[in-house]
Amino acid sequence: MTTRDIPVVSGLPDHSTIEAAMGLACRAPSVHNTQPWHWDFDGARLHLYSDPDRQLPSADPRGRQLVISCGAALHHARTAFAAGNWHTDTVRLPDPAQPQHLATIEFRPWPDPPPGVRTRADAIDHRYTDRLPMLEPVGWSDLLPALRKLVSPHEIELDVLDESARSRLATASEKSAALRRYDMLYQSELHWWAGHAEMSEGVPPTSLVSDAEFARVGIGRRFPSVPHSMRRDDIQDRARIVLLSSTGDSAQEWLHTGEALSAVLLECTAAGLTTCALTHVIEVQSGRQLLANLVPRGGLPQVLVRVGSAPGHDEPAPTPRRPMTDVFTEHWQ
Repeated sequence: MTTRDIPVVSGLPDHSTIEAAMGLACRAPSVHNTQPWHWDFDGARLHLYSDPDRQLPSADPRGRQLVISCGAALHHARTAFAAGNWHTDTVRLPDPAQPQHLATIEFRPWPDPPPGVRTRADAIDHRYTDRLPMLEPVGWSDLLPALRKLVSPHEIELDVLDESARSRLATASEKSAALRRYDMLYQSELHWWAGHAEMSEGVPPTSLVSDAEFARVGIGRRFPSVPHSMRRDDIQDRARIVLLSSTGDSAQEWLHTGEALSAVLLECTAAGLTTCALTHVIEVQSGRQLLANLVPRGGLPQVLVRVGSAPGHDEPAPTPRRPMTDVFTEHWQ
């Protein structure tokens, strides 16, 4: 059967629209670029499942980051469909007996989505993880209210950490690395997923930094370093540091965290800023407690995000993605 043979069902996106949206959904960020999701279209509804084979047993034993990653893909998908004039009615965790079934989407035509939706959809192909030092984010005070508005529907709190917290975060980041330095499972996991070229998954060498570059950032996961280089050698990191927190620590809240994270990353990208999501400090209980103590309302820290401006136009090549046939199945009625 060819694409032209597939019937267009009234009230549903057509085949090409669904495939295009899935392509954008799978550009979502994920821990170590594991891409731990699988999508299934049953002819009427679209289903999102997590892929437990892609869970990181050392860094993510509870599957928290796996679900957050899938939440980011869910938001990417809904943004892509909205930009194509489709409203997505979403039921999260529809079947308690199937915890891997994270969401079910039904469709309604949406002739007039908010203009910001298309702007964020356009940003999907330009978003990338920037682990280099950044300048202060341009237009930050104007952008911040928009970010808070975007995360609010997901019941996630967004706090900007004070500059005085930077040194404490750097210490917590280094402590996290020290605790894992001789953890062979963690180290083998890290080296499995990072630093390999020409793979459809994992963090490629082009997305990593040298020791000298990392030293001028100070807050980040210690991935395998690349050969010595001094990109942005005149910059000491001045990124703003955002914390996303939830009121609880359930799969539902992890999924919402991923959706909120996606909204923040895309809005920042649309504003011409670069971002880097961080979870390594939160993997260690002492780091998570430190972050909880840095914000007034308490809550459970889920993700840190560095937001800044990158000098020049050094947007890297897109990080690799798994073939669509590995992450998406469809059954047209």
